Amino acid sequence: MGSIARNIANKITTSGVFTSGAITNSSVTGITVLPNASDGITFISSQTASNSTSLSFTSGLSSTYKAYKFVFADIHARTNGVDFEFNLSTDSGSNYNVTKTSTFFYEYHQESGANFGLAYEPLDDLAQSTSYQTLTGNGDSSGSMSNDADSVVSGSLTIFNPSSTTYVKHFIGCTTNPVYTAGYMTNGFMAGYGNTTSAVNAIQFRVSSGNFDGTVYLYGIK
Repeated sequence: MGSIARNIANKITTSGVFTSGAITNSSVTGITVLPNASDGITFISSQTASNSTSLSFTSGLSSTYKAYKFVFADIHARTNGVDFEFNLSTDSGSNYNVTKTSTFFYEYHQESGANFGLAYEPLDDLAQSTSYQTLTGNGDSSGSMSNDADSVVSGSLTIFNPSSTTYVKHFIGCTTNPVYTAGYMTNGFMAGYGNTTSAVNAIQFRVSSGNFDGTVYLYGIK
């Protein structure tokens, strides 16, 4: 038995519990994989846009998990007045055109403190439409994102049981977005469903016009 293994063995109690002295930099230096955390969330993959037109996840959505969460970090538009949006696919990304019904509302606060409130936004929801669903709307049909260097969007989108061939596909999203007009900060809330009983196996993110930067992470939820 090596000295490191012997040292650890000497620091296990009779009930099989490691003492605090058993775990050191030396004793764990060779470990490359640890079990998943008990919170039930497992990292699957990520993609990073660099002046890209879109990011498409064509693998990772399966029957392994009942819900999948996409986390957006520092999504930066290269063009003013666009929105961050997504669409779903049932043919592994050949087409992103699933029929969707959704609802959208947002809260807002102006930097000056002059205007603030909560609003339902019919311009940003869908009614049995195959269009891309916005995640960052604010009632301005021209879009809400800014290409300022210090202006980015962050948030998440969760889709439930996408591999089901029995039920429609519910989704819910939330984003934070500094709107480029009049110095507003908004918090957008979107929910809806993809009206298909076919398995959804791919998803695409993009801005409504032009290119963008940023990273999208995919997690499976037990």
